[in-house]
Amino acid sequence: MVRAKQILIAVAIILAAGSAGAWFILSEKQAVQERRTKFFGSSKSYPTSGGEKMKVEW
Repeated sequence: MVRAKQILIAVAIILAAGSAGAWFILSEKQAVQERRTKFFGSSKSYPTSGGEKMKVEW
């Protein structure tokens, strides 16, 4: 009976540590992705109205 409790406690500790580690790794990946899109991303807004007409310079 005592051995079964020890095994269950050990399994619970391993599962808790594994889930905490997975959460930490996944949250770091999301933070890196956000920083990457902020740095390399563009405004995605390209206004085409107004401005100067293009003329060829020879």
